[in-house]
Amino acid sequence: MAKKKLRVGILFGGKSGEHEISLRSARSILKAIDGKKYDVVELGITQQGRWLASGDSQALLGESTTPAAVTSEKSLTIASAAAEPGSGAGVDVVFPVLHGTFGEDGTIQGLFELADIPYVGSGVLGSSAGMDKDAMKRMFFAAGLPQTPHITLLRSEWRADPKKSTRLIEKSLTYPLFVKPANLGSSVGISKVKQRADLAPAMDLAASFDRKIVIEQGVGGPGVKPRELEVAVLGNDTPEASIVGEIVPAKEFYDYEAKYELNGADESVSIIPAKLTAAESKKIRAMAIAAFRACDCSGLARVDFLMAPARRSKKGKARPAEILLNEINTMPGFTSISMYPKLWQASGLTYKKLIDRLIELALERHKEKQQTTFTR
Repeated sequence: MAKKKLRVGILFGGKSGEHEISLRSARSILKAIDGKKYDVVELGITQQGRWLASGDSQALLGESTTPAAVTSEKSLTIASAAAEPGSGAGVDVVFPVLHGTFGEDGTIQGLFELADIPYVGSGVLGSSAGMDKDAMKRMFFAAGLPQTPHITLLRSEWRADPKKSTRLIEKSLTYPLFVKPANLGSSVGISKVKQRADLAPAMDLAASFDRKIVIEQGVGGPGVKPRELEVAVLGNDTPEASIVGEIVPAKEFYDYEAKYELNGADESVSIIPAKLTAAESKKIRAMAIAAFRACDCSGLARVDFLMAPARRSKKGKARPAEILLNEINTMPGFTSISMYPKLWQASGLTYKKLIDRLIELALERHKEKQQTTFTR
């Protein structure tokens, strides 16, 4: 008798500003996933937040992603969207390829926990901590991980007294600065600020995307362009780190346009493996695992670093290269050309096998959870 195939729901789309990136990731997974091992169900969510049945989910993945591509008006839940017509069957595991708000911030993970459904990726805490750059940095600080100086301001504080906020920022940090919404991904809403005149527009932009604004001091100081390094982490309680890769941005920093919109000679370049000493690579990989554990992550995450090159001070004193933790991304882009799968490919794990491993880790974590008693 043939072994029953796992029924895997690939969840994509959503209300986030990263909706289109989610569709790209889902298309790549659906193309690569092993049909001999899994029965696959497409689970789409529109930009308006409506769950779709399989047929409409497939339409969402097509060239047209406008609401007109969706034919059903029936409101669905994860259970009804995943069910075969009339069977009442659900899914064995969900792969939520949802990036950004409502996808990797702990909200959808809470739904999976309530429904008692195994799912790929971090749980509620790891997801929400990895999404909130302010909370993330607090956890990194508690774990003793090196970061660039930064402060956090609330949108209400900025709007109530911009002059006071500006004084606080300039007292705490030196230009250049990076101004970011605390809860968003794909570099949406991020600005590089070189002088006071550019600060207010950057703060207003970040405030339009989130109530918390993180302001970071540029690594290395004025005129220094740090290297942007990335590590892919895979696992649950005993995570592993990939080799280290480097991004050479097509623009001044790795913003949304540099990540997704520039092509050909203008696109950003990835270097895998990054040109580092053995000691530097070892240190960065160890820091990536420490960051993963600090945020209580599981399944997968991409950990990003900034490295200021070795240089001499104004007094001629040699300064070694400085490696600082930037952030963790608990559901990184997952197209076949995204850094996360490319780093594992270069580390010996193919894209198809990576999908298998993530599903295994989801089932492993759900099984471990069953050892917990929730009632007296």
